[in-house]
Amino acid sequence: MTAEPRRTPRTTRARMTATQRREQLLDVSRRLFAEKGFEGTSVEEIAARAEVSKPVVYEHFGGKEGIYAVVIDREIQALTSALTGALDEGGHPKVMVERSALALLGYIEDSEDGFRILVRDSPVAQATGTFSSLIGDVATQVEHLLAAQFTKQHLDPRTAPIYAQMLVGMVALTGQHWLDARSPKKADVAAALVNLAWNGLSGLERRPRLTTAPEPRRRAAKPRARTEGARPGDAAAEPDGAAPVE
Repeated sequence: MTAEPRRTPRTTRARMTATQRREQLLDVSRRLFAEKGFEGTSVEEIAARAEVSKPVVYEHFGGKEGIYAVVIDREIQALTSALTGALDEGGHPKVMVERSALALLGYIEDSEDGFRILVRDSPVAQATGTFSSLIGDVATQVEHLLAAQFTKQHLDPRTAPIYAQMLVGMVALTGQHWLDARSPKKADVAAALVNLAWNGLSGLERRPRLTTAPEPRRRAAKPRARTEGARPGDAAAEPDGAAPVE
């Protein structure tokens, strides 16, 4: 008597809830938009990558435009929250510039795909577009801060708007470059940005340092004795740690 062949039990994938499917489609679309841009991505690709049929994508988002709008809205909210949070903390203007630079670079580090989507279809150099609009909003906030500082320094506060555009644009374009270069380190890029923005070309420091360290030091370094001929402003003549706010 011949034994019947043993049947392999069929494995079934757990069915996703509507919310889970929506999030899966957003994750898949976000990666595709980052890789290929809006024009280079199709509903067919989104469906194939998510292993669903095209009608499922249409059912949740109505098409490619709908899913793209949600992806963009989420990224704008995340970046806006990071930048406004850095500005809302207040403090010395130099520290605020520092925190804003670190906030943008931190967002790029954590959300590379999201930032790539924002700058690919609406780069900061354009006059219109989602990313450009966001940069404009941040510049408006910075404008008020600069105007107050200009008044204290007996400078014309009416020039604050153009300086705000310069400052925010410099940070944003640096972020676009760092997105692919990833060199030097985030803290060094932020320190260099503040060095140029705060000291100007004629007063650049040789070894710029952040006022507030983004990461704790492994061990406390002992103050070094001032070497002969060193000036008080030289990095080698100062104790290790955060640079003083001037």
